[in-house]
Amino acid sequence: DRHHRQSTLVTSQLPVASWHAYLDEPTLADALLDRLVHNAYTLNLTGESLRKRKTPLTNSITEQ
Repeated sequence: DRHHRQSTLVTSQLPVASWHAYLDEPTLADALLDRLVHNAYTLNLTGESLRKRKTPLTNSITEQ
């Protein structure tokens, strides 16, 4: 049991508010969110993706 002893890192590109619609099972979504969001730190990142700027092949693929 990791409760109050160790951290768990969860990442998602899907906003938490959209999990109910994505999982399509309200009871399961409630159970998951209750356990994940309780006492959690949430970091919402915004802005342009760094992947686009660091990928040199992006422009050559779209120019063909």
